[in-house]
Amino acid sequence: MSAESATLPAAPVRPPDAPRSETVGSDFAQLGRRIAAEGLLDRRPVYYTVRIGLVLAAFAGGWWAMFALGDTWLQLALAAGMAVVFAQLGLISHDLAHRQVFNGRRESEIGGRIAANLLMGMSYGWWMNKHTRHHANPNHEGRDPDVAPDIVVWSQDQARKSTGHARFIGKRLAFLFLPLLTLEGLNLSYNSFRALRSPIMKRPYLEGTLLVLHFVGYFGAVFAALPAGKAVAFLAVHQALLGVYLGSVFAPNHKGMLMVTPEMKLDFLRRQVLTSRNVRGSAAIDAFMGGLNYQIEHHLFPSMPTPALGRAAQLTREFCAEKGIPYYETGLFHSYREIVAHLHRTGEPLRLDA
Repeated sequence: MSAESATLPAAPVRPPDAPRSETVGSDFAQLGRRIAAEGLLDRRPVYYTVRIGLVLAAFAGGWWAMFALGDTWLQLALAAGMAVVFAQLGLISHDLAHRQVFNGRRESEIGGRIAANLLMGMSYGWWMNKHTRHHANPNHEGRDPDVAPDIVVWSQDQARKSTGHARFIGKRLAFLFLPLLTLEGLNLSYNSFRALRSPIMKRPYLEGTLLVLHFVGYFGAVFAALPAGKAVAFLAVHQALLGVYLGSVFAPNHKGMLMVTPEMKLDFLRRQVLTSRNVRGSAAIDAFMGGLNYQIEHHLFPSMPTPALGRAAQLTREFCAEKGIPYYETGLFHSYREIVAHLHRTGEPLRLDA
């Protein structure tokens, strides 16, 4: 199914043998009852204890290995490994922000600020505000900050209105997208500091202090362990691969899927399903993407713990088939091809205008 051609299906006919309790309320309410009946929204403390423990052990072990290795170019391999660890910290911060780990807001915020600000170097408050707006209106031009035109344009309409560097990049976006991802780690840090002066920040001094502590420790450790040349090379490899990893996890979720415009009238269920793409899961894919490969279910039930998403996907897929709602999933590498093709189409008006 082409994501851009997704349309609302005709009004579904209720199966004659469907129990009345399963057909009362909105489509989302009906699906929600099936999900709740299997306990898929229950917290999974053992899973998160193990997962967070492993990531923290890798984080501590990485810094120990830097000093143990000393003056060697093998440090660049460690930089690649630490990019994976930092990205996993970001995925844990994501789960904390959605209260997948803890029920309470206070515990989630404390954990999120430790994982994001102190350990990863990204503002938890800034990112959470941005991500909440994305969840409310995914792929909605003018409402979803993740598809707001800036350096990159995400639709042909945005491309036609672009100027300056956005216009230059838009013509070549399919070719420049991967190189631009190498800057995403730096972009997150830059926006984190910039947001400290924004009224959206609830704890700007706390978040600012944690960010400063992170970068003092980060740069201090790298330059203490390595001579200047290797330290700079380590930082460059680490930040570039961190950006590519994060982009390779988040881009398949929505890029190239239906772009919502104000005149579209979509209920909650269809808005989340039609704008999201699932990546077919395996244990390796689940670990690599932190469960975000089940993007449809994550958007429908944001507080659902990661290990429950696979079963939720089975239920949601079946439910969408019953209702005639397009449900899209594909392989990881095929999703990347779809993204590149979408970005190439996005820049077509600019190339024709040249």
